[in-house]
Amino acid sequence: MAKKVEVKDLLEAGVHFGHLTRKWNPNMAPYIYMERNGIHIINLYKTAAKINEANEALKKIAASGRKILFVATKKQAKDIVAEKAKNANMPYITERWPGGMLTNFVTIRKAVKKMASIDRMKQDGTFNTLSKKERLAVDRLRAKLEKNLGSISDMSRLPAALFVVDTTREHIAVAEALKLNIPIFAMVDTNSDPRVIDYVIPSNDDASKSIESIMNFVSEAVIEGLSERKSGGDDDNNDEEGMTKKAKAPKKVKAEVPSTDEDDVEAMEEAKKPVRQKSKKEVLNEEE
Repeated sequence: MAKKVEVKDLLEAGVHFGHLTRKWNPNMAPYIYMERNGIHIINLYKTAAKINEANEALKKIAASGRKILFVATKKQAKDIVAEKAKNANMPYITERWPGGMLTNFVTIRKAVKKMASIDRMKQDGTFNTLSKKERLAVDRLRAKLEKNLGSISDMSRLPAALFVVDTTREHIAVAEALKLNIPIFAMVDTNSDPRVIDYVIPSNDDASKSIESIMNFVSEAVIEGLSERKSGGDDDNNDEEGMTKKAKAPKKVKAEVPSTDEDDVEAMEEAKKPVRQKSKKEVLNEEE
């Protein structure tokens, strides 16, 4: 069972601290509790409710066996998100967002396959046949691909959802997800626009303690969804076996031939005979 979201825990992690009032986005007004010393304070009761709502949706996605892509490229968030995503066995992007990661996914998959082909070269000995300069170039390419795309090497198709830390910074990822109608879960601070986000978690997206606090709840929900899938896997297999045993191939139904009397049979036989074309002479005689 996932840990219950307590407002006290969120308060201790500093989730309630927003941005300066002069940098706020008016669309975040419903999630703001008050203003103090020129800083907006986020309503943590709404944050707790939104975390619960997002966790339920994430749990269902994980239980269905689909992938959730975590995106966080800012310095204070990348290590935390990478760790939590690894624990939940989900893909993540913590380096620069590759342009067209979602909208041009076929090309990204080619780059991932390039990594696999280099690994095969090293295993079968082809790599050793290259010159020193070529080996150096291949190693550099492999390292670059691993850094940018290594975390999504197991993602063979588009993710079912996106979890973003700081939607303002990751605006390209958000735009691509919107274009493909991929649901977006996000930590949204007071300087961001929540209207384009499907599951808004109003929270401080700059402090590492705040990010870690939210990610703890989110990753636990994903892990719980995966465990439900595993525990229900045996039952699903048994149900499928029972269905295959009970199911029988449909019998072929012979088409019924309508009964015919002797006159009909003669008419059918006549119809089968080829029709002889009349000559012009015969046609003229008939007309006369």
